[in-house]
Amino acid sequence: MTDATAQLQNLRASIDNVDAALIFLLAERFRCTKQVGVLKAEHGMPASDPSREEHQIARLRRLALDADLDPEFAEKWFNFVVAEVIRHHTAAAESY
Repeated sequence: MTDATAQLQNLRASIDNVDAALIFLLAERFRCTKQVGVLKAEHGMPASDPSREEHQIARLRRLALDADLDPEFAEKWFNFVVAEVIRHHTAAAESY
């Protein structure tokens, strides 16, 4: 095995570990947002909170810059996740 092949395998193993951690973190995030959705449904609150989302986007963009991550990517990721969260919150509201 060449040095480049060994390095590639090590980097891929690290990527696989990070991917696994991300999946578990996302699962935990969705467990929390599910509880938020139930709370909102119980109290007749809207599924979406545009001012919170705006604040979070600004915060995540700053964090992305600090982490040397493209803030546009961070915002796209957040918007993708929030769309799914809102879908869950809407479904929770419909069940009440």
